Amino acid sequence: MSEAAAWQELHFTARKSDVEPLEDWLFEHGALSVTLEDEADQPLLEPGPGETPLWDLVRVTALFEGALDLKPLLAAVPGDWILDRPTAAVPLADREWTREWESQFHPMQMGARLWICPSWTPPPDPDAINILLDPGLAFGTGTHPTTAMCLRALDAGVGSGMRVVDYGCGSGILGIAGARLGAASVLGVDNDPQAILASHANAAANGVTPAQFSAVLPDAALIATWAGSADWVVANILAGPLVALKPVLTGLLMPGGRLTLAGLLEKQAREVIEAYAPEVVLAVVDQREEWVLLSGHAA
Repeated sequence: MSEAAAWQELHFTARKSDVEPLEDWLFEHGALSVTLEDEADQPLLEPGPGETPLWDLVRVTALFEGALDLKPLLAAVPGDWILDRPTAAVPLADREWTREWESQFHPMQMGARLWICPSWTPPPDPDAINILLDPGLAFGTGTHPTTAMCLRALDAGVGSGMRVVDYGCGSGILGIAGARLGAASVLGVDNDPQAILASHANAAANGVTPAQFSAVLPDAALIATWAGSADWVVANILAGPLVALKPVLTGLLMPGGRLTLAGLLEKQAREVIEAYAPEVVLAVVDQREEWVLLSGHAA
């Protein structure tokens, strides 16, 4: 087999209601993987619990071995499920996929003191606070605008001895950053058990001890011991959950403690600000693209 024919792809456009049967059909006919992408630049915001959101129009890409003759398959794809039928497969050369993937991620500076670095890349500034975090091992790596804004805020504001809560911790990146920046005690909270595992693994990889950093599920008894004692609570989630979590997040803050909220669009800021008043007077303190960062202090 020549290098150019190692793999081949078929690209289709489908309505979201037809994606599931099309995906199943492609796997039944030899697809090694099926990837779904937005075909029309349509944002997806805040799916409900248990929902698997899809765009109205979906680009469906099926990967096959290069040696397969896909002409019969192309002719047999049920026409009711697709809006277009490609005339031929797209050949793909065999590549070192790990290196291709790694080449997309580079060290990122997040303020005056903090860098987020892939583990395979030497930190540009060895004297900085360098957090090693590999994309794919966690949920949140600093590349999204909301995470980047939170990291810059922590870099500018975390002081020695603080107690910091990272609510919706995902990879633990914000809590780990807080610990490395000088916080004495950090609590991460997430409703996904995989996020708890990822947070602990990432903390250990960055020299943050269990005595300094804990990550737990929302029903853990440990959370009650933090009531009214956090200097800073950071939550990078979504606007709807942020509103629903108001009693929980404000209940963790000490008098005068700081609350920082992210994961919301500029057009959603007013709703969240009004939900937290008057207990916490929030204001937009940073913005990247359409995403905003809210911050304020408890009364």
